[in-house]
Amino acid sequence: MSLRLPPLRQGRHIQVDTSLAIVNIVLLLIFYFLIVGGNPALETPLELASTTELAPEDLPSPVLEVHGPEDWRLDGRPIQPEMLPAALADMTGSVHLVMDRTAPAALLVGLMRRPELAGHDIRLVTIKGFQP
Repeated sequence: MSLRLPPLRQGRHIQVDTSLAIVNIVLLLIFYFLIVGGNPALETPLELASTTELAPEDLPSPVLEVHGPEDWRLDGRPIQPEMLPAALADMTGSVHLVMDRTAPAALLVGLMRRPELAGHDIRLVTIKGFQP
């Protein structure tokens, strides 16, 4: 059994208007991104803590303060970068790194590439809500 389709009419072309479909898709995308991209405010009755000053004694040990490429302090005591592996040998846990917020990024990247810190978990300490 064969299927016979009606013959095509010559000279008359049917053109489908897709502009309405495109407008609907664009509007749906706009509504989607308006809803999803909104910044939902966290509503909680709790008053969250914020700090404006950092006391070094409140940080867990060891704390590595970096003031310059060769000016380091470990738990408040000056230390040479070459002596850091020996100082960290008996300490457990993460090394908490404290740097000036205006320090160049090259100092941080260079510090992370130092062989003295290889094998240690480094955590960069930041202060949220700090207003200079």
